[in-house]
Amino acid sequence: MNGDLAGTQPPEVIDMPFVQVIEYETDRPAEVRALSEEWGQQQLAGAPARLTVAEDRERPGHFVMVAEFDSYDQAMAHSAQPETGGYADQMRRLAKGEPRYLNLEVAVRQMR
Repeated sequence: MNGDLAGTQPPEVIDMPFVQVIEYETDRPAEVRALSEEWGQQQLAGAPARLTVAEDRERPGHFVMVAEFDSYDQAMAHSAQPETGGYADQMRRLAKGEPRYLNLEVAVRQMR
């Protein structure tokens, strides 16, 4: 195999989609939601194409935020903005413990 997934051909694009996942725990979900809504209204350049926040049904208070970007470069430029850093600092104050970050290159995307 030449590195392609299951023999598929690589897509004909330069930038690959990129996903950032942030896991955190909080006992203040209403405050996190209000902060996220306020931040989302700022409409920063390079903001995620899609943002999903979900709570783990098996562990109440455990949340996962999934931010989808067009590319790694877009995600890093967005993360470097002072407003994004300020949002992250405020999120840390509302979280129990340090959030866990995952930076993921999208290998396969299926839409139905």
